[in-house]
Amino acid sequence: MELILIRHGLPVRSAETDDPHLSDEGHDQARRVARWLAGEKIDAVYASTMTRARQTAEPFAAAAGHEVRTKEGIVEFDKGSGAYVPMEQLKREDYAAWRAMAEGGHGIDVPLFQKTVVEALEEVIADHSGQRVAVFCHGGVINVWTAHVLRMEPRLFFEPVYTSIHRFMAARGGQRNVLSLNETPHLHPHFEGL
Repeated sequence: MELILIRHGLPVRSAETDDPHLSDEGHDQARRVARWLAGEKIDAVYASTMTRARQTAEPFAAAAGHEVRTKEGIVEFDKGSGAYVPMEQLKREDYAAWRAMAEGGHGIDVPLFQKTVVEALEEVIADHSGQRVAVFCHGGVINVWTAHVLRMEPRLFFEPVYTSIHRFMAARGGQRNVLSLNETPHLHPHFEGL
């Protein structure tokens, strides 16, 4: 089966919640990725239970006639933090804090986070043998799943772009392979799919 992970669009910054809604730009990104994926046969659509992932999934699911199935095991590692700062803003404003987070600081148990993500995505794979499934999730989720597939130590090692597409093959025999990472042609200013 083909597992397609899509990062959510750009959310608003919030000091009040770790579960903010998408910004205007994030909604535009969600519409763009929906148009880009429209020509692909997708058998099921999943999203993290977090607002930014569900809102990103909704335009594609509505256009493709799918319901969005939510999955708790693919929420971002910052759930429960009480606030949300987009990672690129944190990196610009407080590089030391961003680096500590990327290296598993701030109370993030990256191996446990990876274990939770892998179990959840393996459930999706098991439920959709031979199919193509789109999963709208988070940068941390994509990082630890990719590290798992590449047999690397659990870590946050690359920066998925908002609404970037990441494709994996999952064979019945347990083999997991990367097909592509960080596909973003739908974000090009000249993309005419809107």
